[in-house]
Amino acid sequence: MTGIVNILLVIDAIVMIVLILLQSGKSEGLSGAISGGAEQLFGKQKARGADLVLHRGTVVTGVLFFVLAFLSGYIV
Repeated sequence: MTGIVNILLVIDAIVMIVLILLQSGKSEGLSGAISGGAEQLFGKQKARGADLVLHRGTVVTGVLFFVLAFLSGYIV
């Protein structure tokens, strides 16, 4: 059982890394981080299309990662 959970944890981590790397950048350098960071933080710019799918996939894989990590620690 421990081996299966650990394999699923590694697969989930790889999928999460790929999803994060596929997401587009939201700001252009330092000026975008200063001026546009607050707008993104409070949700004024909504994700659409592929960005929305990548964002939701990242959230799902992140939650699954923590569940599998806790399960892996509990089983051992």
